[in-house]
Amino acid sequence: MRLLLTDRFCARAKSPSAQTDYFDETVSGLALRVSKHGVKAWTFIYTTASGKRSRMTLGRYPTISLATARSLALEAREAVTAGLDPRHRGDAMTVAGLVESYVEKHTTGLRTAAEIKRRLHRNIVPVIGNVKLADIHRRDATRVADAITRRGAPVEAMRAFEDLRAMLRWAVARGDLDHNPINGMRKPPGSKPRERVLSDEEIRTLWNGLAEALGKSASCQRIIKLCLVTGQRVGEVAGMRKAELNGATWTIPGSRTKNGHTHTVPLSPLAIKIIGMPEEVVFPNLEGDGPLPASAVARTITRAQERFGIAHWTAHDLRRTALTGMAKLGVAPIVLGHIANHRTTTKAGITLGVYVQHAYEREKREALELWANRLQGIISGGADVVSIGSKR
Repeated sequence: MRLLLTDRFCARAKSPSAQTDYFDETVSGLALRVSKHGVKAWTFIYTTASGKRSRMTLGRYPTISLATARSLALEAREAVTAGLDPRHRGDAMTVAGLVESYVEKHTTGLRTAAEIKRRLHRNIVPVIGNVKLADIHRRDATRVADAITRRGAPVEAMRAFEDLRAMLRWAVARGDLDHNPINGMRKPPGSKPRERVLSDEEIRTLWNGLAEALGKSASCQRIIKLCLVTGQRVGEVAGMRKAELNGATWTIPGSRTKNGHTHTVPLSPLAIKIIGMPEEVVFPNLEGDGPLPASAVARTITRAQERFGIAHWTAHDLRRTALTGMAKLGVAPIVLGHIANHRTTTKAGITLGVYVQHAYEREKREALELWANRLQGIISGGADVVSIGSKR
């Protein structure tokens, strides 16, 4: 759709479909792309010297105003007229353009590609997307970090800084940038790792109250229980597929694990009962294709905090609670490392990394079944389970 864009129109623009491009009559190639969720971004469409139709992002609206977007589009048009690709021209390329190039050429195929793209577009483009690469300064990294810290998200601020630093290093390696101006800067401190472990009483209250607290989300109820029973990450549990299940064993492919290594999880009878008769996607996303995203589970937990009847907790606290509970039952650290898929423990040093190739499958199953029995005792208020090495 082509029309004379105005500030009033841009502020009120909506998309009748998944996304709509509103092309500007004043500057050829400039468009305001609006998503169905109301996200608005400036893009510039042009034809390269080789005849390839290309699109570059100039930044998000309203961070980038209509006037600024037109100015950036005109600069890009000059580069095209000179036979250059504006995305790859250091003195004309903006941070937003670098983000698009970085996402397309570097992160594609990475397990964390979607998360990197999300962080870049949420944290970096709105703040410094209109800054030219030739003008980028250390204070721009500080602006990005400070904006996130003000939102009360110190860990996100640290990761955004790491994303920006990695992207600039990539640009230097490619020749898009002469040097990385933020080299030598200290990244934001992040936050102290959480130490929250649910007590037996909290486990009982949470487990038995899930049906009422999350009455509209049976999938989230089951995911929470499985996180606590198996000690696995919420994203791994939420992304479970039927093809990963083989009897009493769940095999998580490396493409879905944090460290990129395939991980097997022995399933206790309690875990199998919670999984039930799975469909192809065990926990489907009702608002889209594929499995329920971990972020959706986290949002559900956050919104229902007051209904759980216990102090604030997160999905990752369930993993910590499970591993701590198994440790209390006498499970050896090396076995806990294998259950958690922590290779810093299981493959530390020459001995474990090279010479010890035992996968501890039997020990993992014994530990997880022992923990499941202990959980059932906690939930019902019954007797304790005898720990490993204890006399009966």
